[in-house]
Amino acid sequence: MTTDTYFEELARALRGSGVPEAQVAATVEDLRGHLAQTGADARAEFGPAAAFAAQLGGLAPPPGEPDERAERWTWTTDLFNDRRMLEVHGDQGWEVESLDALGRFVCRRAPGVALRWEYRREVVSGRRRDKVLGELEPEGWELFGEWLVYGYFKRPKAASAGPAGELAAPPATPREWLFLSRRGKVALVIWGVAVLAVLGAALSGLGLPGYVIALFGVGWAISATYTAKLESEAGYARRGGSAGR
Repeated sequence: MTTDTYFEELARALRGSGVPEAQVAATVEDLRGHLAQTGADARAEFGPAAAFAAQLGGLAPPPGEPDERAERWTWTTDLFNDRRMLEVHGDQGWEVESLDALGRFVCRRAPGVALRWEYRREVVSGRRRDKVLGELEPEGWELFGEWLVYGYFKRPKAASAGPAGELAAPPATPREWLFLSRRGKVALVIWGVAVLAVLGAALSGLGLPGYVIALFGVGWAISATYTAKLESEAGYARRGGSAGR
């Protein structure tokens, strides 16, 4: 079976299971891009077309179309930790739709069986933008948001992992929304201390109240640093002593 024949059969099977034409075309294009990169045989890589279509069909709504049944979740992190957390949440079936005005990741996840997603972050400022887009878009990467000088890209993991890109039993929606790295916590504390120091200096001319506020701020900063240390140690112990970021 030739590659073209395989994808024609896959497309027919996807249409037969009710997948919209736009999603069929996007899926086939992503999978073709994967094979172009690996040089693998389509059937050997993905298995029989009909069975593969059954695994892929209906896993996610077409991009940009609303799905009232989809789970919604928004979270954020720091630049030291964003790629790791995107990988973790992508493997849990979360598709990032966009970055909001505060730089938070706005996600959705299809009900039932979901797709795993993979993400990457690239510098897209200045002249690099066209070069990066030209390299990544043919491989199925979609730019979904920009923050500072960085562009964030996504694609279904099926494009690189085949059937392993399917997630049959997604875990529950996380209750947390903030995922700071240890370096991010330290940076936040330093920023807080600097702000409080400036505020304390500005208020010191008022006498005792200014000094009390400054002292309270320093005490808060010390407490936050100690709390971050305890959280890092607890996380280290839970991972069995493995090094964390």
